[in-house]
Amino acid sequence: MSRTTIVRLTLAIMLGLSALVVAACTQVLPERVVMVSDPGDATSNTESAVAAGQQAFEETCAVCHTIGGGPLVGPDLAGIAEVQDPDWLRQWITDPESFAAVDADAAEIYTGAMPTLGLESPVVGEIVAYLESTSASAPPAAALQGPRGLTASEFDEAANVYFNRCAGCHGTLRAGATGPSIQPERTLEIGTAGLTTILTNGLPGGMPAWGEAGILTPQEIELMANFVQLPPPTPPALDLDEITASWNLLVPMADRPTEPQTERDWTNFTGIILRDAGQVAVMDTATHEKVAVIDTGFAVHILRSSATGRYFLAVGRDGRVTMIDLWTETPQIVAQVQGCYDARSVDGSKFEGFEDQYIIEGCYWPPQYVVYDGQTLEPLAVHDVLSDDIYGDPLEEVRVAAIVASHFDPVWVMGLKESGYVGIVDYSQPDFPMVKKIPAELFLHDGGWDHTGRYFITAANAKNKLMVVDVKTQELVAGVETGDTPHPGRGANWVDPQFGWVYATTHIGEGKLTLIGADPEGRPEHAWQVVREVELPGTGSLFLKTHPESPWVWMDTPLSNDVEQSHQICVYGKESAELETCFPAADHGRVVHFEYDKTGQEVWVSVWDKEGEIIIYDDASLTEKLRIIGDWLVTPTGKFNVYNTANDIY
Repeated sequence: MSRTTIVRLTLAIMLGLSALVVAACTQVLPERVVMVSDPGDATSNTESAVAAGQQAFEETCAVCHTIGGGPLVGPDLAGIAEVQDPDWLRQWITDPESFAAVDADAAEIYTGAMPTLGLESPVVGEIVAYLESTSASAPPAAALQGPRGLTASEFDEAANVYFNRCAGCHGTLRAGATGPSIQPERTLEIGTAGLTTILTNGLPGGMPAWGEAGILTPQEIELMANFVQLPPPTPPALDLDEITASWNLLVPMADRPTEPQTERDWTNFTGIILRDAGQVAVMDTATHEKVAVIDTGFAVHILRSSATGRYFLAVGRDGRVTMIDLWTETPQIVAQVQGCYDARSVDGSKFEGFEDQYIIEGCYWPPQYVVYDGQTLEPLAVHDVLSDDIYGDPLEEVRVAAIVASHFDPVWVMGLKESGYVGIVDYSQPDFPMVKKIPAELFLHDGGWDHTGRYFITAANAKNKLMVVDVKTQELVAGVETGDTPHPGRGANWVDPQFGWVYATTHIGEGKLTLIGADPEGRPEHAWQVVREVELPGTGSLFLKTHPESPWVWMDTPLSNDVEQSHQICVYGKESAELETCFPAADHGRVVHFEYDKTGQEVWVSVWDKEGEIIIYDDASLTEKLRIIGDWLVTPTGKFNVYNTANDIY
């Protein structure tokens, strides 16, 4: 292989980032005046130029690259000047598209991926001087320096920020799942400067721009950049006695109504999570009126309806479960308990004869599930889920992710994230044991039922797969590769005109809707394989939603660092099997999460912002009907209709 070929291949690997990555990275670069670089005005490789170039690199390039820290989003650029000469690098950095038009080597590797950074010519020269000073065999000392020491109070503050903002994706012990591992062996390679840039500007694939969004202060970001390079603290356990001590029965059963006391159609109430306010708003979906705003605890993640729909069950990142009675004249909390320090999942018993008898909470930490009385939240049992993974590798952390309640058997089905098992918990047996662990795939996250309620379909999102479990036979039947980090939420089910019943997911890591065949009896030739892929604008979605009475599937695209794309909604036509339209829904915040009224005639969507909004669309015409605003709408996120949630309509 010739030297020229080696250079081309190396540069293709090192500089040829995907368009997705660069589009997202480009949005966070500082604004600079674009000037055409002249090789003759290159900044000399002096100590001051190198220092200035390092600063410019950390401000502009470190969002995607490291120097001596290993691959980040883009490749490690230590020693890149040993592969190609400075003039070539200068022209590539200045305007790669124009350069590719006149240079054969650049044209061969140019894919439209490397952006025009908008840098002034002297700054480009300084960056090249800095790159020339680096070596692939001898990383700069800065990349090898450890974090500064933290005081006890700083460490506690950082641990609290990490728990609130980071643990959900990276894990309590930072081993990763939806997000990558950020344990010290990785973060020490990235270094304080790189970590600071990432925390400030975010990354494609879902890493928020905490600094740019104003959620973390520069002081907090500096603190976190050092904290994640230190060994993670191990949080304590939480046993049944401690859980019971947290139980608060506010309204005993004897004091609750025996029939609904409201004249409103409570089965059509919609609960709205007001995330940063630590509240849940209950809306009369038919009249669009606010019925109550209830304090529930820090960062509620989801609401689940009990089998009868009488109770909303809220669970948040403080591990607290809150039971809200919807039969009272005004919805009110009747019981609370804390079974975890961090949690994402809760559900009730739904099998005939067991309606509203039991409730299960799955913990992110400790690695356990807790079962409660379904009317009072009295703790009844707690079970550890820590185990080796499906390949026999030992684990220190196993988080309980999605939990679904079967309508056909007295069981709950749960994804055990790090271990890759799907657990079956039988609540008809004493002490509520996990009776089966079905090997599936690592890093199970969210998921839901197929249209029959027989198959649990869950995302192994770090493995880019949907895993299909037959709950009747308690066996894994398929693993389907779908795309970059599938995130179905509960998913969506409908009849495709060509492939029959399908189940669909969007993706965190790319703009794509994927449909898999989901009718093994009627269309076995298409079952559990990708049947359609639909390109979506933007770099990633969080949620999709449909309803049996709707001709549409609604999707958000909030993960794009393109601000306009983060404000938009996309709609797919079931009959046409095509993307119908994408349109802007707001001029601020991020537009996320959909919910229908129980008839399937209206769709509600959130503008996730401190000045939040709820937008209500007519589903038939795709036109806006109403925009709800108010000081009480603080960071609205998930919305859950009582009827749809109780009956698993998605």
